[in-house]
Amino acid sequence: MTWNFKDFNGNTAIIQEDGSKVAYADLLTASDKLVKQIGKRALVCNLCSNTTGSLLGYIAFLEHKIVPFLAEAGLSRELLDLLLSNYKPDYLWCPSGMVEDFPGALEVYSDFDYSLLKTTYFEEYPLYDELALLLTTSGSTGSPKLVRQSYENIKANTASIVEYLKLDAKERPITTLPMSYTYGLSILNTHLYAGASIILTDKTMMQREFWQQFKQYEATSFGGVPYNYEILDKLRFLQMELPSLRTMTQAGGKLSPELHKKFAEYAQEKGKNFVVIYGQTEATARMSYLPPDKALEKYGSVGIAIPGGNLSLIDTDGNTINEPDTVGELVYDGKNVTLGYAQCGEDLAKEDERNGILYTGDMAKQDEDGFFYIVGRRNRFLKIFGKRVNLDEVERMLKTSFSDTDFACGGQDDKMYVFLTGSSSLDDVKKYLAEITKLNPITFQVIKINQIPRNDSGKVIYRELDKYYAS
Repeated sequence: MTWNFKDFNGNTAIIQEDGSKVAYADLLTASDKLVKQIGKRALVCNLCSNTTGSLLGYIAFLEHKIVPFLAEAGLSRELLDLLLSNYKPDYLWCPSGMVEDFPGALEVYSDFDYSLLKTTYFEEYPLYDELALLLTTSGSTGSPKLVRQSYENIKANTASIVEYLKLDAKERPITTLPMSYTYGLSILNTHLYAGASIILTDKTMMQREFWQQFKQYEATSFGGVPYNYEILDKLRFLQMELPSLRTMTQAGGKLSPELHKKFAEYAQEKGKNFVVIYGQTEATARMSYLPPDKALEKYGSVGIAIPGGNLSLIDTDGNTINEPDTVGELVYDGKNVTLGYAQCGEDLAKEDERNGILYTGDMAKQDEDGFFYIVGRRNRFLKIFGKRVNLDEVERMLKTSFSDTDFACGGQDDKMYVFLTGSSSLDDVKKYLAEITKLNPITFQVIKINQIPRNDSGKVIYRELDKYYAS
């Protein structure tokens, strides 16, 4: 469907944490054995980890027209139960160590430390013929809403990314993001398409073992969200000796222009590629990229539309904006725009509801050269005493001025709430906010908390901060 594994039979597909290797031919054989246990088009919940067993399930299901919905193996049981009861999958594919967590299910097969469980659900929801995959949206950790992706969506986006990143079988990406996250999954999709060798690890950038594996297996690339790059900056990554590294990609939210410039300068100095990418689960993965030769010249930009796609801006009346440096909502059209959402099992029979057009909800502007710049989310603005304040921009400035502190901003009209961790003084932060916004200090409620709530991809879960707001 998406990959041509037979072209790469002799290539190494996976390098596991212990250094053992799995060839593409082995993946094909294991895939055929797994799907024989199911035997028909069905819905399977794949509980993901960055391991061979998890990736095997995803590949097998997608290649054989079995529909997986991906969720993290470490997802809270409450949310997992909600997803399972809403969609009633025929099977579960989960780490073998979790089999006892599903006492009513029957284990029918296992391989690579993963087990296939037949569930006790007997209501089979009809599946739209083109439905290939179900993913949670990056911010929906408390919702059963899933994004419906088609085979054409995945194929088109994968081919486009391989083209503009010039990926081939010599690549060795190392995993840094959850497999169930659209950006992490797209890295797997594209490198499998290119016949590359994927270094699978569940270790994080904060762990010494990650960097040991990086050097030992000679990783050529990694991807990260803004939070990853903030961590890398604090880890003094720019001083590391990583001769095998060729490419760094960044997506999953806007990187501060200061950090963008810093990593672009590093890439230029060291002869590496730094590629900023913009995307959403609703567009399969990616919609724009900033060519590496423009990384420094256009720092702060998310670049231009990917091959095969188109980006435009509209005003509040839906009219196209053609003037440079004028803010509007970013609209994308392309074959990778997904089918729509599912809220329950009945929705899996729905056909394409978007017809290739996605209203992103992101506010952006375009410069005279045609490069796009994200300025914030449509719903991430407050009206404070008649003045429009961009919460994302305030966050960025705070993180730049108080580098040892983590911030999240939210609130209601006429009142901004600023949450922070670290040693920065609340009074200093409030004074700084008043200076940069020219607003009365009483506008700001600054609150110190133990930890900024984030999901697995590093994005702030703003709704978990709602409890602090005055009623």
